Amino acid sequence: MIIPRRFIKDACDTVRAEGATIVFTNGCFDILHAGHVRYLTAAGAMGDLLVIGLNSDASVRRLKGEGRPIVSEEDRAEVLDALRAVDVVTIFDEPTAEELIRLIRPDVYVKGGDYTIDTLPEAKIVQAAGGRVEFIPFVDGHSTTSVIEKIKASDV
Repeated sequence: MIIPRRFIKDACDTVRAEGATIVFTNGCFDILHAGHVRYLTAAGAMGDLLVIGLNSDASVRRLKGEGRPIVSEEDRAEVLDALRAVDVVTIFDEPTAEELIRLIRPDVYVKGGDYTIDTLPEAKIVQAAGGRVEFIPFVDGHSTTSVIEKIKASDV
């Protein structure tokens, strides 16, 4: 389900009151590929409710540069929402997910193995609230950038 940011705190508070374990991750998810699907499936298995913080189009442009995202935030949210492992998608515009994490207060914050505790400003917020941070190994050869480069190099 896609939930507007202004409703995400109440939605998570309701689920938490029912005893659910909330798992959160965030990212651009510009061109969805097998690495994303494996990552989100593993993240979803760590709790009862997987919430995705999706970078807005403006946020992706700031992070990745002009020409990105390839796919609009509305379409990216719809595709993520269609995945079995994903329960909730909400869009955020800030450079990091820190404010969103303060609202959601996840029990588990998941990121790819290309990150560390030291490179995640969000980790301190999660840990201060009693949550834990988990890392899922990065799948080599599976990245949006590599997909884009392959498309550019093709004669199609």
